[in-house]
Amino acid sequence: MRLSPESDQESSISELRDKVISSLINQGFTVERDGIVPPDPTNKASLRDLHLAAVRHKIERGDRLRPKEPFLIKRIAAGSEVKPDQVEPYLVEVMPNSRDAELFRYVSLHWSIPVSSGYGRRIRFLVLDRQNDKLIGIIGLGDPVFGLGVRDRWVSWDAGQRRNRLRHVLDAYVLGSVPPYSSLLCGKLVAMLAASSDVRRSFERKYRERAALISGLKGDARVAMITTTSALGRSSVYNRIVFKNRLLYKPVGYTAGSGEFHFANGLYQELFDFATEHCDPTAKNSKWGVGFRSRREVIRKSLKKLELPSRFQYHGVHRQVYVVPLAHNTRRFLRGDEDDLEHLSQDSDELFSKFRNRWLLPRAKRNESYKKFEPDSYLLWGKPKREYVLGSI
Repeated sequence: MRLSPESDQESSISELRDKVISSLINQGFTVERDGIVPPDPTNKASLRDLHLAAVRHKIERGDRLRPKEPFLIKRIAAGSEVKPDQVEPYLVEVMPNSRDAELFRYVSLHWSIPVSSGYGRRIRFLVLDRQNDKLIGIIGLGDPVFGLGVRDRWVSWDAGQRRNRLRHVLDAYVLGSVPPYSSLLCGKLVAMLAASSDVRRSFERKYRERAALISGLKGDARVAMITTTSALGRSSVYNRIVFKNRLLYKPVGYTAGSGEFHFANGLYQELFDFATEHCDPTAKNSKWGVGFRSRREVIRKSLKKLELPSRFQYHGVHRQVYVVPLAHNTRRFLRGDEDDLEHLSQDSDELFSKFRNRWLLPRAKRNESYKKFEPDSYLLWGKPKREYVLGSI
């Protein structure tokens, strides 16, 4: 007996519904009638395991870098190549379609959570060590999400102020160090350099003459603030970074625990195909193109059509949010109370000097584990001797 088209559709919906539930359970979530519950939020190993499926999927999709791995791994230092008292970091802006861009993507695949490509305007950096020309870490900055409650409350924004001034905020969507430098607490160094005047000026030079896609505004790429979130709950890297008696990274609260990483293990494409066939995109500005507004809209509408709880959008992993003011009057400027930015002086060399004396040299004396690191253990597609995790934050 041949099934009717309606029966075929019901069968495919039921199959995808079961696949969503099974995927969540396999990742480590507890599936309840009205939502999902992650494991112990204080256990970073458990939270890291939640992301494993999405990370593995990201690595599979990055497989085109596999033939280049023997060359990319040469830019990762062995422990014997690092002399802490000779470390001399410098920033290199990553250009599109370059070898540096390949290295940036390759390193991002090692992160303990899947790394996005950033939104809208973007700028990326490698942090290299002049003593051996090896990689210390990476910085990726892009446009921030529109709504982030704890950030907006810290600024004291109303809707109009946020709409007018959000372009003066950047989000650090990836930020951290690689081994063996991560063993020397260089995650803090990379975080400090992201807040440097050098990085800010590079972004402003890049975008000062470019018009924004939606607003059409041009010529004002001033950066007043950077935001970022911890990868796994509370961050130990951003905390207590003080420069010139100022706390560089100010904790302002936690995210609401919503997002899409738990659908980023290959399942998202199926949800997207399903939504394209069965759901209508929300109307949006024609300059944004056609289709759905965002991945979150795809997931929200798919869940509704599959008759699954809308709370499945909330993975429950609450990440700590930090703001990094880059001016004396950051909040007043972002609210529109003042039109001129009084930027702080945060020179890269001065930041490194602070890091070197406060963290690098004392750490090198206390802990010499960095000396044992061999780049082969960092291979993704080779046969690593030991699993190392980036100093992701």
